[in-house]
Amino acid sequence: MRATYEIEPPAWGETLAILQSVSLADGPASVRARVVEVDGARVTIDFPALDEGCTAEELLATCVAGEWADRGDFTSCRLVEVDWPTGLPGPAFPAAPGVSIGAIVKPALGLTADEAASVAAELAAGGAVLLKDDELQRSSPERVRAIDAAVPEHVLYAANVSGADVEAIVDAGARALMVNAFLVGLGSIARLRTYGLPIFVHRVGSSFLRRGATVSVSAPVLAELTRLLGADYVQVGSFSPRTFDTDDEVRAQIAAARPATAVIGGGVGAENAAEQLARAGTREGVMLLLGSAAYAHPEGVRAGVAAAVEAVRPRTG
Repeated sequence: MRATYEIEPPAWGETLAILQSVSLADGPASVRARVVEVDGARVTIDFPALDEGCTAEELLATCVAGEWADRGDFTSCRLVEVDWPTGLPGPAFPAAPGVSIGAIVKPALGLTADEAASVAAELAAGGAVLLKDDELQRSSPERVRAIDAAVPEHVLYAANVSGADVEAIVDAGARALMVNAFLVGLGSIARLRTYGLPIFVHRVGSSFLRRGATVSVSAPVLAELTRLLGADYVQVGSFSPRTFDTDDEVRAQIAAARPATAVIGGGVGAENAAEQLARAGTREGVMLLLGSAAYAHPEGVRAGVAAAVEAVRPRTG
């Protein structure tokens, strides 16, 4: 496995290689990481110990969020590209063709199971094919049963299992699972895969890895890792001032998410849905995720979703 960093000073890459493998310069050569290329500030390091059979936690501890980030003897270090090891699972449910619409059950907190089901029914009636709870709302078996009974079978409801009893939620009939994987641990994705359900990985918490001035990780690296660890739905930000991503970063994340579904969300509604797709430069394998904007429609949330569906409908003639 190889990883490329932008390091100042570039010579510090030698320290990173030793630190993140054998710790001692005379450690075993078979697992010692080595600098294989230096191009200006870009330093590429080979990690032979991670070539195959490694876990999400080992990947993180070695090259993504390792001890290198704690050091004070460099000016800056940013992980920008990774040639990942073979054998990572990837998505179990590849993206459907074209554009789809998803929606978040809101208010984020405070709804009873029956109230959440009523909202979900309106979202589904408007044309949303995936519904999910907010990252703040820990789902429950009662909520799963109520929403599943309220929406058609083809509509996925992704229950937020972050910190929840996953077994009970699956036993309640969950059709999909959502996890705040950057908060509870990216290894949680692999554990959830054992249930055989689509997995929506929320990116909350990833910004702490991306937005640092001294130490950071690039957007496509995190999106690609999320997908490779087993996410079927990967959040990629949006072309809206609601998220901090640049347009290029969003497009790079969409590419990194394939063949999983790239989920464009954050300030997305009917009024800018077509623009989101135009700026994405693709209509394949992407989902527009509607949040608060759908609820602001003067005719109600069902109309808000329906208007977004109409806005992205392919035009002919």
